Amino acid sequence: MRNVVFVAPYFVETTMRFVAAAARLEGVRFGLISHEPDEKLPPELQGTLNLRVENALDPQQLADAVRTLSRSMGPPERLIGTLEELQVPLAEVREHFGIPGLPLEAARNFRDKSRMKDVLRAAGVPCAQHRLCGDAAQCRSFAAEIGYPLVVKPPAGAGARNTFRVESAAQLEEWLAASPPRPGQEALLEEFIIGQEHSFDSVTIHGRTLWSSVSRYDPTPLEVLRHPWIQWCVVLPRDVSGPEFAAIHREGPRALEALGMTTGLTHMEWFRRRDGSIAVSEVAARPPGAQFSTLISYAHDLDLYKAWARVVVFDAFEPAERRYAVGAAYLRGQGNGRVKAVHGLEQAGDVAPLVVESRLPRTGQVHGSSYEGDGYVIVRHPETRVVEQALSHIISVIRVELVE
Repeated sequence: MRNVVFVAPYFVETTMRFVAAAARLEGVRFGLISHEPDEKLPPELQGTLNLRVENALDPQQLADAVRTLSRSMGPPERLIGTLEELQVPLAEVREHFGIPGLPLEAARNFRDKSRMKDVLRAAGVPCAQHRLCGDAAQCRSFAAEIGYPLVVKPPAGAGARNTFRVESAAQLEEWLAASPPRPGQEALLEEFIIGQEHSFDSVTIHGRTLWSSVSRYDPTPLEVLRHPWIQWCVVLPRDVSGPEFAAIHREGPRALEALGMTTGLTHMEWFRRRDGSIAVSEVAARPPGAQFSTLISYAHDLDLYKAWARVVVFDAFEPAERRYAVGAAYLRGQGNGRVKAVHGLEQAGDVAPLVVESRLPRTGQVHGSSYEGDGYVIVRHPETRVVEQALSHIISVIRVELVE
């Protein structure tokens, strides 16, 4: 039996799918560290050894919890978690106890986006120009060098949170007046890349990239956040072996090697510029969010949640063929408040045979502020063109009405 401890601060649905997948693995003795009490465990996980802590992001509290669990289940041989903010604390605790997993320096490479860009650039991996700025003068200097627009983000951000586009010197000064960076609270400024954004989600074992999936964003999450009326879509083309993807299949593994990836599932965002060149944007040492794990599962007839668990627990993975094109339409209400109604479902019935999963916004639901919106519809078909047309139809007829 292999002793496995999963750190899941909160029992959110997506996290619990990964928790359940790891807990169900044969040959595993399973323990959980979280902020949540036992009574909040989903029914299928009742009886799981769950140790509650005040702050699962605190390495000291995690180390103390690991010692406590060790007395019940034996020393852990794997310490895992899917939250991006957890990757450095997990690595610190693994290093302290000698538990196999992503090394601490590699975890820092993935978590600190400025450091990440420095590592990628030193390795010759194409990425956006950037600068970590600790005062207004550094911000103005960088803007003068690369011009506008540019992107401002926190060095340890995730999922486009607190990330925005600055269009002009006047906008830069407004931001500096409202949120001036300073030593200890630096801001990461980047070149704004004009192009099509994609993801490169891949499995690496012992430093070797064994398998990957490419997705296309329509449009970029940053553009979605700037324009509340946009309904975001993601497409996983059926065929990602063509020349248009050759560069990312080459540079993606090089980027992971440079950052120090050992074994796991990673989520990389990258751009194809108008001239055909590519640039790696960010890489996370965790499974993808925004239902991407589900999308990939449908495209490959693969349970990626279970596959991830086998990768990080047993260093094992069986690559699966891409059998379908898959896409998701993320339904976003305009304005603020709560969901009053969802319109256009009857008109969307034309694509019902293609729908493999959906979560429609519920009446009374609080409007979501992220690019993922208030619900989603996932469609699948062997032909990419059919999936693209279905998504276009869905976002053109379904409307989420909000009320203050």
